[in-house]
Amino acid sequence: MDSMQKSWPSLSCPSSNGTTFWTHEWTKHGTCSLSKLDQHSYFEATLNIRERVKLLQILQNAGIQPGGFYGLDAIKEAIRNGTGHEAGIQCNKDPAGNSQLYQVYICVDKSGSSLVQCPTIPQRKCNSTIEFPSF
Repeated sequence: MDSMQKSWPSLSCPSSNGTTFWTHEWTKHGTCSLSKLDQHSYFEATLNIRERVKLLQILQNAGIQPGGFYGLDAIKEAIRNGTGHEAGIQCNKDPAGNSQLYQVYICVDKSGSSLVQCPTIPQRKCNSTIEFPSF
């Protein structure tokens, strides 16, 4: 639980302890790997992938920093170059109406050990320039 709170917090509701968020993640995504991973192993695998992939570092290496505005294509290209796979990008609107980065989807095999190409890439409409919000 300590590792989850440190490495996979709910940023949209920082006052929570994460349990509701993690329950949703398990129900929506983790159960797909149930033939290979139990709940504990699923969350352990997610933390291991996070440590290996270092998505924030991939974006920073491409000059994409929280608090700035960037081309959607530049964000997609940075992730593709850093992971070897296409990512799904979802946006929402900030209070000023700017399109902002909301979620990045990267697909993992059922064993939770390797990145794979997503069979479908979920998308929420993003403008061509989006804000990478500070967190």
